[in-house]
Amino acid sequence: MLNNNNLISKDFNSSRDPYKIIFFEEKLSNGLHVILHQDKTNPLVSISVLYHVGSKNEIPGRSGFAHFFEHLMFEGSKNVKKGEYFKYIAYNGGKNNAYTNYDETCYYEILPSDRLPLALWLESERMLHAKIDEESINIQREVVKEEKKMRIENQPYVKAISEIIPSLLFKKHPYKYPIIGFDQDLDAATEKDYKEFYKTYYVPNNAVLVVSGDFNINETRILIKKYFASIPKGKMNFRMKKIEEETIKKEIFYTYVDKNTKVPGVFLSYRVPKLTNKDSYVLKIIDHILSSGESSRIIKNIVNTKQVASYAGSFLDTMEDYSIFIIYGLINPEIKLDQLTKIIDEEIDLLKEKGITQYELEKQINYFEKKFIADNYSMSGITANLSHYYLYYNNADLINTDIEKYKKITIEDIKRVANKYLNKNNRVRLYNVPDNTNK
Repeated sequence: MLNNNNLISKDFNSSRDPYKIIFFEEKLSNGLHVILHQDKTNPLVSISVLYHVGSKNEIPGRSGFAHFFEHLMFEGSKNVKKGEYFKYIAYNGGKNNAYTNYDETCYYEILPSDRLPLALWLESERMLHAKIDEESINIQREVVKEEKKMRIENQPYVKAISEIIPSLLFKKHPYKYPIIGFDQDLDAATEKDYKEFYKTYYVPNNAVLVVSGDFNINETRILIKKYFASIPKGKMNFRMKKIEEETIKKEIFYTYVDKNTKVPGVFLSYRVPKLTNKDSYVLKIIDHILSSGESSRIIKNIVNTKQVASYAGSFLDTMEDYSIFIIYGLINPEIKLDQLTKIIDEEIDLLKEKGITQYELEKQINYFEKKFIADNYSMSGITANLSHYYLYYNNADLINTDIEKYKKITIEDIKRVANKYLNKNNRVRLYNVPDNTNK
């Protein structure tokens, strides 16, 4: 890593380690954090602007703003006509998109390397001159509602996972609200509300700009300053007041009637530590031990051997303040939900009491090491990882060293973490059942 303001030498990308990611890092006077990784293997560039704003930054009664802005930011700007963001990129041989989660909103492009100035100009337009008017808001409001119908309201199990379970796990923290928001909140919001959100969060000191690929470091630094240095710094202190949830001391049981499903399912959900906590790394390994591949414990024992579930597994949703760990199963015919829950709990208890073997642990560490290398294989993967490590750890160089945290995990850590978090008395047990009222 380099972080001085002098010109970069021609051998900037040289390294004895073929897997080591070399990058340049600087902060503009307006607070925009810039990270540049040069790789001339292919004539392409990957660009992303990551804003540190997600659904957790929304105020009560105004849910869905972060996701709404992901859509609104493609409407146009002072110098980009309505709907032309995608056209600019497509006509120049590239692709672009965006995503939103609880903690961040990201916009990204992949283009031929000689089109880098175009991408930087478009992103600077988005940051300074986005079109936020009544017409654009009304268009995207309907788009978001249709997306919600298609992806959540008309899909089995999705509402339980994205809306019901978070609302039961969190009583105070904004993680209790769905990322896509509620229709009534979007309908009630005014043009003034949206402009205030934009003015607050779409500012350079709340963003990370990363460029990876085939480009000249010095020329790119000049281009970035040309397009971004004059954008005013935001006035807000972005450090949110820490919101701590009280420990769940008794299992929360809830039955959700799902009009979109015909197969009942059980979802056991646990509130676990934030993504930067060392136990989060252990939980990732536990997640894979339980349900990654045919030899994993849940798939092997519950689905294939005991055949009480047609489909089962687990997943860990890591976030900035807390994370959510879910173990689930969909019952086979003649099996009751309580019966499936009991068998899943037996598998969890076995993990807590007996732990895992050294072979199992080494297998998982090998998987994560392979994934670690694969994630840094493409320019878009490197761009995403540099953004992620800087935003959440304030250390972009973890792109080279984060795997060491997995290698230090022991079989004792697995047992300790499983016993600490995977307990019946501090979880949500949700039964997702069909709507049989019309039968």
